[in-house]
Amino acid sequence: MAITAQMVKELREKTGAGMLDCKKALTETNGDMDKAIDFLREKGIASAAKKADRIAAEGTTFILAEGNEAVILEVNSETDFVAKNEGFQVLVKELAAHLLKNKPASVEEASAQTMDNGVTVADHINAAIAKIGEKLTLRRFAIKTKTDNDAFGAYLHAGGRIGVLTVLEGTTEEATAKDVSMHIAALNAKYVSRDEVSQEEIDHERQILTQQALNEGKPENIVAKMVEGRLGKYFEDVCVLDQTFVKNPDLKVRQFVESKGATVREFVRYAVGEGIEKREDNFAEEVMNQVKK
Repeated sequence: MAITAQMVKELREKTGAGMLDCKKALTETNGDMDKAIDFLREKGIASAAKKADRIAAEGTTFILAEGNEAVILEVNSETDFVAKNEGFQVLVKELAAHLLKNKPASVEEASAQTMDNGVTVADHINAAIAKIGEKLTLRRFAIKTKTDNDAFGAYLHAGGRIGVLTVLEGTTEEATAKDVSMHIAALNAKYVSRDEVSQEEIDHERQILTQQALNEGKPENIVAKMVEGRLGKYFEDVCVLDQTFVKNPDLKVRQFVESKGATVREFVRYAVGEGIEKREDNFAEEVMNQVKK
């Protein structure tokens, strides 16, 4: 398979590896992007953390909680200017209120529902598009429930660039739940605990770490022990309960939560535009082109 410059560029962005290393990895794996990432990781050239998708699109996240129900959503716009627009912010709050009231199962179902003003969600968004002048999209949402004995942790970072909604059981202290959400916003955990990590993912990570250790020239008789130690570090990276608590480095998140008599049931973390490829505009050049017309 022919290895294109675009493929090399994409692999560089995902791994942080050099151009020649990326080209070699793609050549060795016949252009398979995922296998090329594994190849680079095995060689110790790429880190797992850099495999995450880039944050690309604009817009905002928002959280609305009423009683024992809460919704977190992401609405995208084309530019950051529009994301700060009052009309856009009103639209986001209107969508949040509708989602919490009507509880659709998907974005598609939500789009077809009728809002209190008599128009469908899709038409309401289209009306905002016509008024604001940019493409706007309800990208995703999640609705969570709790009991009177639990707490929601709602946290929006940087004006909504990152939103985290956490459900803590066993405590009604919203401040405690918010502290956990702030931690998740900062360290980007994927799971609550190791129990949520699939065996397939664990086996895949163990295979990568084993090959990595062998490529480092480590004796085979100690590789297995090394791998288990490194696998523990992997769990610390992806499981919130295993992470060092950002507000108190002397504690793990598990210890902090247990000290409050609580447990983390679940969380949702949205970062604006993650996984969406954004066109690379030169804004200064665009403005100058408009001025010259």
